[in-house]
Amino acid sequence: MRIVPGGPILVEGPVDMTTPDGHRVCSDRFMVAVCACRRSKNYPLCDTSHRRKVRPTDTDDAQG
Repeated sequence: MRIVPGGPILVEGPVDMTTPDGHRVCSDRFMVAVCACRRSKNYPLCDTSHRRKVRPTDTDDAQG
């Protein structure tokens, strides 16, 4: 397992997970990205939603 700072948790597959609500998620891929930010529409699997952050522009910084 490898934790990516600001990103997912990478787990060597295959994996079989159960979410807190009892939903079972299975993947037979050799590497599985598990969402750590909870923004994924495909939770508990990562869909790279963690990359879609709103970043302040230079003009926003000057006005702050």
